[in-house]
Amino acid sequence: MFSILLVLLIIVAVFMTGIILLQKSEGSGMSGSSAASMFGGALTGAAAGNFLTKLTTWLAIIFFVLCAALAVVSSKTANNAQSELRTELAADELANEPTPESTPIDTPVEPVTTTDTPAKAQN
Repeated sequence: MFSILLVLLIIVAVFMTGIILLQKSEGSGMSGSSAASMFGGALTGAAAGNFLTKLTTWLAIIFFVLCAALAVVSSKTANNAQSELRTELAADELANEPTPESTPIDTPVEPVTTTDTPAKAQN
């Protein structure tokens, strides 16, 4: 699912880039030379501006919806991977935990002594 959404996002991004480059800017952009030849003059003038603007708007909406869908799918995938990793780590910890039979019970423990007075600083 993630790879399908990613491919769709890339395709929409490429189309949106091309449509933005075709739009007429203050300097006439690429639309002055290529749009008239590509579409046979049908998309020149005001009609081209309206069509390209609406198409850019719809492609931008689709782009952001695909980005949100990718984020949701990615977070679900990451959560599943983290939970699987956590269960594996927990199983490893249980396997490596010492058993009561392997730890000696009669090991003497040395007492810890503390003093109430701090050590005198030497000048």
